[in-house]
This record gives sequence, C-alpha cells and structure tokens, in this order.
Amino acid sequence: MNTHFKKSITDNFDENEAERILNKIEFNYTPKHASWLNIAEIEINVMDIMCTKRRIGNKNLLIKETDVFCDYRNENNCKISWNFTKGDADEKLSKHYT
Repeated sequence: MNTHFKKSITDNFDENEAERILNKIEFNYTPKHASWLNIAEIEINVMDIMCTKRRIGNKNLLIKETDVFCDYRNENNCKISWNFTKGDADEKLSKHYT
C-alpha cells in the first residue's frame, strides 16, 4: 500500500476506518528524487558547523541550541543555492550508464 496519498487509505479501508486514520495524519509533500536529500544534508552540515559540533550532554540544552539555530536561519531567510543540474548529473554519473 502506498501511504503517501489519501486515496491509498480510502481505497484500502472502509469509510469509517479511513476517516479515523486520516484524522490522525497529515500528508507532507517530499520530492520523489534525491536532490532534496542532498539539500537536507547540506542544512544539517550547516547546523553542525554553527551549532552542534561539540558534545552537548544535556537534552534540554540541545533542544534550546537547535531552536536558536532554526530561529536564526528562518529570521535571516537563509537559503541553499542548489546548482547541480541534469547536465552535471549526466557528466558525473555517465560511467554508471549502460
């Protein structure tokens, strides 16, 4: 069962059960291709460099520090400039093509 879409739930459960399940979940779109993972990894690396690249032995302090980091990134409208194109992928991965 593909659980990424509401239709998957309504097709596989009776109406009452589908409604019960759908009331408990929220669907969030994520791209089907891997470049979003690379962007997430870049952002995690930035967080590591700016915030968590040390031992933080207290869970509450870790939460506070990462919240401050996220607030900073959001308030300053920080972005990742993604420049990797299909052409770049073709060139880099051509040795794996058959």
